[in-house]
Amino acid sequence: MSIRFDGRVAVVTGAGAGLGRQHALALAARGAAVVVNDFGANRDGTGGSSSAAQAVVEEIRATGGSAIAHGADVADYTQVADMVAQAMATFGRVDILINNAGILRDKSFAKMDLAEFKTVLDVHLMGSVHCTKAVWDIMREQKYGRIVMTTSAAGLYGNFGQANYGAAKMALVGLMNVLHQEGVRSNIRVNTIAPIAATRMTEALLPADALDAIRPERVTPGVLFLCSSDAPSRVVLSAGGGSFSVAAVMETAPCHLRDEELTPETIARRFDEIADWSSARAYSEAGEEVQRFINSAVEALRG
Repeated sequence: MSIRFDGRVAVVTGAGAGLGRQHALALAARGAAVVVNDFGANRDGTGGSSSAAQAVVEEIRATGGSAIAHGADVADYTQVADMVAQAMATFGRVDILINNAGILRDKSFAKMDLAEFKTVLDVHLMGSVHCTKAVWDIMREQKYGRIVMTTSAAGLYGNFGQANYGAAKMALVGLMNVLHQEGVRSNIRVNTIAPIAATRMTEALLPADALDAIRPERVTPGVLFLCSSDAPSRVVLSAGGGSFSVAAVMETAPCHLRDEELTPETIARRFDEIADWSSARAYSEAGEEVQRFINSAVEALRG
């Protein structure tokens, strides 16, 4: 089976370099028309230029592909709306959105001011919200859409000095969970990539041999799978250096305590039982977890 994107239109944010550039080039090579978005900012989000996005467009066109550039700052919904309007005017539809744009303002939480915290959330979280909101009704009307969020191990597991980045990245998993439920009837599938790749955001953190092993192009096949016509939905795919795995939020089985046992001391005494990961499972939606707790409580009262 060959995965192709002929007749599809993709918007890729942060596509002037690194992961986004590889995503855009790979989509175009497989037939997609691509809107190459890049604000052209520095690693910390300052500055701005459309030259990087235009250079990627020229790469795509040089190989016979179709692409346009747009320098929207994803943190500004008005600019994002203009980008999507231009995509519709040029190509007539939007089938794929890859929310890849991001910045870093790393500091320990004690030293981080609230403006630095909010700026990172505005780009990673609200930028993804803005872009998704701008294409959502288009995809609903088409009865087709594929959206890929970009999370990080810093959000899934934590990383010192990245409270702002980690908070934004984990929030995107929650956004995916809800949009999966709201989009399923309209054939909109929403997934998340958790990339490990050598980019401007990681080049100062890793040695040269590690950076060579985790080149961005070794992540992109996972992204193309997540936005293909037969893609799953509500999947967090970790990817790096050509290796792939699936991450999920898991929860141990409820351990019921009778009213006479409901004390913090009992929880402390039985915590190993409560935290027994051999009983862990994932839930398909919030209601499934809530119902399991209700059932546990009701069964205990009856028995």
